[in-house]
Amino acid sequence: MSPSSRPPRHHDGPFRVGLIGYGLAGSAFHAPLIATTPGLRLDAVVTANPDRRAQLHREHPDARAVDTPEQLLADADALDLVVIASPNRTHVPLARAALRAGLPTVVDKPLAATAADALELCRLAESAGVLLSVFQNRRWDGDFLTAARLVREGALGRVHRFESRFERFRPKPKAGWRELADPAEVGGTLYDLGSHLVDQALALFGPVETVYAEIDVRRDGAVVDDDAFLALTHTSGTRSHLWTSAITPLVGPRLRVLGDAAGYVKSGMDPQEGDLRAGQRPGGARPWGADTPAQYGTLGTDESATPIPTDPGDYPAYYAGIAAALATPGTPPPVDPHDAVATLTVLEAARTSAATGTTVRLDLG
Repeated sequence: MSPSSRPPRHHDGPFRVGLIGYGLAGSAFHAPLIATTPGLRLDAVVTANPDRRAQLHREHPDARAVDTPEQLLADADALDLVVIASPNRTHVPLARAALRAGLPTVVDKPLAATAADALELCRLAESAGVLLSVFQNRRWDGDFLTAARLVREGALGRVHRFESRFERFRPKPKAGWRELADPAEVGGTLYDLGSHLVDQALALFGPVETVYAEIDVRRDGAVVDDDAFLALTHTSGTRSHLWTSAITPLVGPRLRVLGDAAGYVKSGMDPQEGDLRAGQRPGGARPWGADTPAQYGTLGTDESATPIPTDPGDYPAYYAGIAAALATPGTPPPVDPHDAVATLTVLEAARTSAATGTTVRLDLG
């Protein structure tokens, strides 16, 4: 039985969602997207923090607060989906517990600290016949959707290089688990924003055969990587050059996609994260995920290049896909969890490459 073929639980009304974690990921991304997706209802949120409970009551007064994940999962029949948006170190044990309870499960990226752990979760979901998916929301960034469409339509010709950056300037480390040295925390920029960069590259250009990486700790007081560059060679021949950094005072283009007929260059970040963090919600008065003309990218060559409107970003599409997979057995989830295994395999190879100063060849057998 496939992960999405488990018959939905029978009850009237939308699918009931339990969300574990109400920090930035839970409160700014998952909760508002779940709450505004037809067919889903934010039913319960795990947070013991009094301030976050008060925030939850203000923002989602119909959702009940739960003290612990164990308490939530003890009443599995009251839920139709569990979303794990807690710190990275908890992803595997919580996903394992949810799947063993027979609950369809969404896990924020990265799915796990290792490809082996991620594969174990995939196999557990498959053996239980329960949906498992990973929240790779940046597949629905407007710039990436535009680049993917241009590649798909052949507007660039044969693409030979894909450049992608998530760069910021945060010269002083912030307090929090992402800055902790313990490998169990899965902190650092490589597994944080790097998970998005690699996932996008694999989604566009397919499997990777070699990985070269430079990974550094550059900020005073930092104990986890805060600056990384990856060079991937895809089996198709396309090369992806990926940057993620917290120490970039002048950032480069968000995307540059180069083909033998034309190129596409786009600067600036997709607006959806900023809007969600500011309290905006999909379905409001203004178009969701839309760039202004001043933010458009450029398509063409040095001899003839013109601005091109950015396709609207669409984070809501992820949970719409989850709702569809829950409603109709056999419908695949919007992100296959095996894609996370592939991404983690590349990230592990990047660590090996940086540690040894070599190019790592992946086993594609």
